[in-house]
Amino acid sequence: MDEVARQRRGLDVRLGFLDLSAPRLPHALAAVAGTHDRAVVVPLLLGHAFHARVDVPEEVARASRAHPGLDLAVAPVLGGDPRLETAALRRLAAVAGPLEDPGLGVVLAAIGSSHGPANVAVAAIVARWARRFGWAGGGAAFATAASPTVTDAVARLRAAGAQRVAVAPWILAPGLLPDRIARDAHAAGALVADPLGPHPDVAATVLGRYDAATGDLDHAVRRPA
Repeated sequence: MDEVARQRRGLDVRLGFLDLSAPRLPHALAAVAGTHDRAVVVPLLLGHAFHARVDVPEEVARASRAHPGLDLAVAPVLGGDPRLETAALRRLAAVAGPLEDPGLGVVLAAIGSSHGPANVAVAAIVARWARRFGWAGGGAAFATAASPTVTDAVARLRAAGAQRVAVAPWILAPGLLPDRIARDAHAAGALVADPLGPHPDVAATVLGRYDAATGDLDHAVRRPA
């Protein structure tokens, strides 16, 4: 949030959570309704899974009913923007060194989802990276809800000939499941990159989503009834 505000001076940037932490999204939107007549919700999500498809739209719909004077738009999730991949690759290079290494194997580790296409998208990203950099291999791994685990993914890359393996978290922030990923990676003897975190490219992606949704909101507001 601080990095987004730094990149866009004057923009009112606020944080809201779906659960477990405060402020909750409904409370954040209620506060915005007291000072603004429109707002954009940018989901800090990397995949289009349950939170993006169900939780966020339902919360925003409830807020729209509760605050009819507040025009709301929901931006797409962050995943799919090339700047996000740039941030992940820079985190990876910080621990693995130069990425053009044919002996390197990379595990892209995500939380995991019961929504299959979200997991497939993670596998597609690391497969594309492996082709681009000429690695010994690249594979996805998941902390929950899907397979393989980080332990299994590291073992597969070693069996395929990788001389060294690095794990890149496809995750925004530290937490219990990212800690599990790091612990399993270290136990398997792999290098571990940091989560994406407040990387400038992540903030730029947030602002890109905001700008696109603001344009959609402008169009909706101007559209005749």
